[in-house]
Amino acid sequence: MSVLSVGLGQRSYQITIEHGCFERLAGILAADYPASRYCIVADDTVARLYGRRLLQMLREQGLAGDLLSFVHGEANKNLTTVAALASGAARLGLDRKSMILALGGGVSGDIAGFLASCYMRGIPFIQIPTTLLAQVDSSVGGKTGVDIPEGKNLFGAFYQPLAVYIDPLVLGSLPQVQYLNGMAEVIKHGIIRDENYFNFLRDEFKAIMALEPATLTQLIYVSCRIKAEVVAADEQESSVRRILNFGHTIGHSVEAASSFSILHGFAVSIGMVAAARIALMRSLLEQEQLDAMLSLLRQYQLPAEIPSELDRSLIKSYLLTDKKRISGKTSYVLPKRVGEVVITDQVSREEIEAVLNYH
Repeated sequence: MSVLSVGLGQRSYQITIEHGCFERLAGILAADYPASRYCIVADDTVARLYGRRLLQMLREQGLAGDLLSFVHGEANKNLTTVAALASGAARLGLDRKSMILALGGGVSGDIAGFLASCYMRGIPFIQIPTTLLAQVDSSVGGKTGVDIPEGKNLFGAFYQPLAVYIDPLVLGSLPQVQYLNGMAEVIKHGIIRDENYFNFLRDEFKAIMALEPATLTQLIYVSCRIKAEVVAADEQESSVRRILNFGHTIGHSVEAASSFSILHGFAVSIGMVAAARIALMRSLLEQEQLDAMLSLLRQYQLPAEIPSELDRSLIKSYLLTDKKRISGKTSYVLPKRVGEVVITDQVSREEIEAVLNYH
């Protein structure tokens, strides 16, 4: 078992990484996180795979539990889904002493966390991520929210969980494309913060893809450590936390312009390459470093180019509503080398045009 702390004063919490901990969760909740009721929030796929089992374990433990589900997919990460879940919670009788269990991937964590932040003006919740992307990134840091037609994640709140429980064993049921989707965020952590980690991802490719237990635990631990350190230094993204947005500015716009047919991690991969190409144009990044980034992304079958069929004008329109835009300027995270990035809001239209139309 590996345990990390996200140091946020009174809102500090632990991340527990342990093979098999999912099967012990009901006992852990009963002992350490008492509540009047536990409400599992999961999409319909995860509800079938793990939600019903967790509900059964809660009831076997003598705990009052319920399961609320919604249709899977980023397209359903919206206020309509949150409103339906809130109505469901009210009908079930959840009160201020109840607890939400966010079970699933990044979409479920964002929705369940946002629901917890709003329901009765805030009730506690615990993150139980079941995808690699959620385990290494979205379950840590307290970002919750939903999409609106004008852009991704424009409606939400910073709301920290009481704890995060990560069981790498559940990744065995994850389709490979979703596993690779998570690897984009893993690689991001290496590029922004840790060259040794970047090299580990390159050298341990076979073990990582084979879900070798010790290697996978190390991967999840290091990514969570990087994310926890950054969040502890800047909880609400006023300074250093913005480095976690590497690849997300253009990536989110690509994702939205595709009507979310491009997976989040794949869009971030495209966005990281675009940001690196801007850095190369500025002589901020050397070609050798860009080649190393491209090589690792391709090793994990992640895309580097914006699909030719995507409307570039639509991508640019989403860039104008990016939530990181302040006083009419959008921030970009640009790499100087593997392990170091800088933040700037001085990216020109010409540079954006160049990377959007790169081929």
